[in-house]
Amino acid sequence: MFGKASIGLAVAAAASAVSGTLTLPNFAQFAVDSGLALGSLNSLAVLNALGNTAGSCNLSNIKFRQEWRTLSTGQRKNYIAAVNCLTTKPSILPAGLAPGSFSVFDDFTYVHMKATNEIHMTGNFLTWHRYFIHVFEQELQKCGYNGNLPYWEWGFDVESPRDSPVFDGSDTSLGGDGEAIPHAGLIMQLPTSPGPVQFPPGTGGGCVQTGPFSNLTLHLGPVVLPQYGSPNITFNTQPELDNPRCLKRDLNPWVAKKWTTFRNTTELILGSANIFEFSTEMNGDPRGSTNLLGVHGGGHFTIGGDPGGDAFVSSNDPAFWLHHAQIDRVYWIWQMLDFNNRKGVFGTRTFLNGPPSANTTIEDLLVVAPLASSVKIKDVTNTVGGSPLCYIYI
Repeated sequence: MFGKASIGLAVAAAASAVSGTLTLPNFAQFAVDSGLALGSLNSLAVLNALGNTAGSCNLSNIKFRQEWRTLSTGQRKNYIAAVNCLTTKPSILPAGLAPGSFSVFDDFTYVHMKATNEIHMTGNFLTWHRYFIHVFEQELQKCGYNGNLPYWEWGFDVESPRDSPVFDGSDTSLGGDGEAIPHAGLIMQLPTSPGPVQFPPGTGGGCVQTGPFSNLTLHLGPVVLPQYGSPNITFNTQPELDNPRCLKRDLNPWVAKKWTTFRNTTELILGSANIFEFSTEMNGDPRGSTNLLGVHGGGHFTIGGDPGGDAFVSSNDPAFWLHHAQIDRVYWIWQMLDFNNRKGVFGTRTFLNGPPSANTTIEDLLVVAPLASSVKIKDVTNTVGGSPLCYIYI
């Protein structure tokens, strides 16, 4: 993480720095594995971002997104209260469209659910989710949140996710692990695997019983939910109907240690020369990677459970938003290390081009209706481009 105390130095350096690609240092193995290298890359990204402000975004109004554990107790409670506020604000969806959507929080899940096949393994995956979490951040602020969207740095917690400040069950967490229920692991067919892949079980499996959101009632979905100990999938042909149930998690250190370490993230950033390499490696996309889950899927299945294990409705778990803020942070760092050459997209408009579709372009619209107006991809490739974005990660 890039400390606030260093922002002034970065601003001063940015004012005198010439634009262009930053020279990256050679990192020792210890630096990569400990997170020091990633922290240095984040600092370099800040430096470059401050030199690429545009439009209405400038050094006086940039917003800073922070890691969850750097927020004060009051800031965390303020964030939690705002999420709870969204679960009580009435749905804004047209009447009858989704009988299971009772709140604005549910509406976000409905929008993600309906768009899933057009926003995953597609050319707009990174920018659509960037805009989606920005709109969520705005709604939190309408609910009294006085900060910016926090992120979850997976690398700190790979040994024991349930002990993370995000999941430790305290009143400043996002709730605990699911109730510990003995169970077999997940058996899944992934796009990059020739056959089913089995993951060992996590440390939960049941309903979240501690901390904030232990009483959260889910309504939409599931849509496609893996079953423990079986290659079968639970399919729901009417996920828009009300299906009241508890929030379940199955925090999984095995998955975390395999896919979301500091080394995983750092090597993704340093090893990707272009958007094709970056996006396919991040997602375990078989068109360019053999990495099964990538850091994206790794984070989701570190959380697991219902809805965390269902790509369609995973946004119904409050942890989704911190995970995707981290996804956006990793994308932002990668972009800002060579910004002029990293504003493009790779992929088509459908999941793994099925059914076949046109190539995504930066003129394509990012649609999150009715939550907010649509914007073009080119309008959100720069997080300090102004209208609508003006933020960096520290």
